Amino acid sequence: MIYFNLAFGICYGLFFMKQIDRQIYIFDATNKVLGRLATKVAIILRGKNKPNFTPNLNQGDFVEINNANAIKITGKKMENKEYLHHTGYPGGLKKIKMKEVFKKDPTKILRKAIFNMLPKNKLRNEMMKRLKIN
Repeated sequence: MIYFNLAFGICYGLFFMKQIDRQIYIFDATNKVLGRLATKVAIILRGKNKPNFTPNLNQGDFVEINNANAIKITGKKMENKEYLHHTGYPGGLKKIKMKEVFKKDPTKILRKAIFNMLPKNKLRNEMMKRLKIN
């Protein structure tokens, strides 16, 4: 169904979840720069690559990323970048270096980069469910 707003001359399309056809995108993260890969994946998860993009609908595709442990991190981010987490108690600010996170689980760095590039609303967790990182 398409509605036309005469006051503004804007055409609105109504799409239901049944009508959305989802594809599967597979990326190989070997020697890919972290931020550049994360932006491409975030665009696909959001559905902005589709011609019928609507911001309030969850119409993105499935994304699978392989070889996340071979991702390329430029500059001195491995030594200098810190991830912050607060426990909620006074003096409870926790800092973890990127090198330590990468050593434990390299997929966490990529997942966090993509998570922070998605819009901060109720749809973000639904979009992240369609992401699979190996």
